[in-house]
Amino acid sequence: MNNVEFSPSAPLPGNENRDTYIIDNEEVDSSLDRTSPLLNQGTHVNDGQDTTLHTETTTDGVQLHVEGDTNRSIESSSHENQPGATSQTFDRRSTRPKQQPVWHKDYEVQINTMKIDTPPVRHSSSSVDSAISSDKEPSTFREAVSDPQWREAMQREIDALERTGTWQIQDLPPGKKPIFCKWVYKIKYRSDGSIDRYKARLVVCGNRQIQGIDYDETFAPVAKMVTVRTLLAIAASRDWEIHQMDVDNAFLHGDLKEEVYMYLPPGYTSSRTGQVCKLLRSLYGLRQAPRCWFSKLTAALITYGFSQSHADYSLFTLHRGGHLLCILVYVDDLLITGTCPDMISSFKKYLAEIFPVKDLGLVKFFLGLEVARGPRGIFVCQRKYVLDILDETGLMGAKPADFPMSQNHGLQLDDGPFFTDPERYRRLVGKLIYLTLTRPDISYSVHILSQFMQTPRQSHWDAVLRVLRYLKGHPGRGIVFNRNSSLSLVGYCDSDWASCPNTRRSVTGYFVTLGGSPISWRTKKQATVSRSSAEAEYRSMATLTCELLWLKSLFSSLRIPLPPVKLICDNNAAIHIASNPVFHERTKHIKIDCHFIRDHVRSGAIVLTHISTTEQLADLFTKALGASQFHYLLAKMGIIDPHAPS
Repeated sequence: MNNVEFSPSAPLPGNENRDTYIIDNEEVDSSLDRTSPLLNQGTHVNDGQDTTLHTETTTDGVQLHVEGDTNRSIESSSHENQPGATSQTFDRRSTRPKQQPVWHKDYEVQINTMKIDTPPVRHSSSSVDSAISSDKEPSTFREAVSDPQWREAMQREIDALERTGTWQIQDLPPGKKPIFCKWVYKIKYRSDGSIDRYKARLVVCGNRQIQGIDYDETFAPVAKMVTVRTLLAIAASRDWEIHQMDVDNAFLHGDLKEEVYMYLPPGYTSSRTGQVCKLLRSLYGLRQAPRCWFSKLTAALITYGFSQSHADYSLFTLHRGGHLLCILVYVDDLLITGTCPDMISSFKKYLAEIFPVKDLGLVKFFLGLEVARGPRGIFVCQRKYVLDILDETGLMGAKPADFPMSQNHGLQLDDGPFFTDPERYRRLVGKLIYLTLTRPDISYSVHILSQFMQTPRQSHWDAVLRVLRYLKGHPGRGIVFNRNSSLSLVGYCDSDWASCPNTRRSVTGYFVTLGGSPISWRTKKQATVSRSSAEAEYRSMATLTCELLWLKSLFSSLRIPLPPVKLICDNNAAIHIASNPVFHERTKHIKIDCHFIRDHVRSGAIVLTHISTTEQLADLFTKALGASQFHYLLAKMGIIDPHAPS
């Protein structure tokens, strides 16, 4: 096999696309113009109240200038007695245009858009300049090749590709067409925010592949975040150790069945011109690469004795000698926990013999989630992620909001003028969606904001800023999994009937706890229009029942027994329909949901319980609440902020 050599001046296989982004500074609305002609039309601004300036002339020729109520007129007694005298009336309503006070506006500090003119750097300080520029992720190969940190990262990637036998350098066969590749650069950070390493990854342009020729099947499962939280809750309750491992260059270990050819990587040459790489193993960017890697890892785990869960195909369990070992896979990241530390150590040695892995020890940072263990249990948050969002939007110094969304927000699709930067809106709402993994308190707000992704308006952007100001108050708020808690499932469900102003569909919200710790929650608009509030509540119960049954099957694969699951609802009519085999005209169109819930209630798997509306935790997922009720329910949900001052 011919090795490729690094050559910074080597020609690129194709023109690199260079996108130019221009960010304009946003203008802050100015305050009221004091020279407006409205101020010369008899209206005087005094302490925020509208008064009208009246000018009256007495019989003595003296002019009186009086500020008073616009509904009154001032006339002297002598003026009243004159014949033909008339009194002038004024409209009490002000003709000034109404606008929001300037102190209600959020001022955004666009630090990233400031241009600072600096003098030329001397040759003696070039090392300092190189260190500063290395903290920036390059977007093209030409930017990265000038930095020794990134050159070293690219060479490590090439060495790993050749070590695993990813490709074979050869001439391009007749009738075959190679695909392009590119470098992607990423700085990996530790949980404390410091730089861990510089990572360069060679990625194939898989968008050039043709289905049926270059690939067939592409699906590969990843762990559900509900499974991640459930496993953390079980480990906290049983006081299990949780370890983390990362497989180096995971996709390079998958066996590729199709015949795929690729151009040489940018910046590298071979011994003869015109040669290409014939891929023997899967490479990042190939459409079938995730499937190839997961198949290879699954085969290795099954060989060791693991069983694949039918509830979540990314969960593998091993029962041996009365002990349990669990492996949760998310692409190349593995969570390892179980009852016996020796079993964990033995499995780590086995995996290190098959794949090059990094043993990260006890889990601290997983998929952007900060995991901390203490006497109370396991705390999970996304504090650094929140601070990065606030820093990006310039709201680090904003005044915090007490709750995420106004109770009577009235947001609609055609509400007000269009927002000038819809791409920014979509990007920010997408980040908030990922933040809901540990912040159920913003689930409803994000659910509302995500409905305006196509054509966001200015009012929608203001609502996004309101959510960010709420996050500013408690960036370190997260969920806690209690130690030594009872493993009992409790589900709360609620609905807001016909709340969508455009479709009149209802909103379903549910919240599930395990031993008092939150593991699953959701806010979703119902697929059909409900004809009554009882019907909307019943559909919400059916949705929660599906989630609870899935969680029961997940516990079955772990061989952990569960007591009957509680389903808590605040609607007596929905509970009556589910508990009694009665059908009539108002329920026949939801007959399938009725049979579905009743069967599980009759079998004892689900126990229905009524609760008052003021104590319904799922109420937070179906509507915007006021400050007092919002914080009252939040205190009961297992959501805390250990960073907040006590």
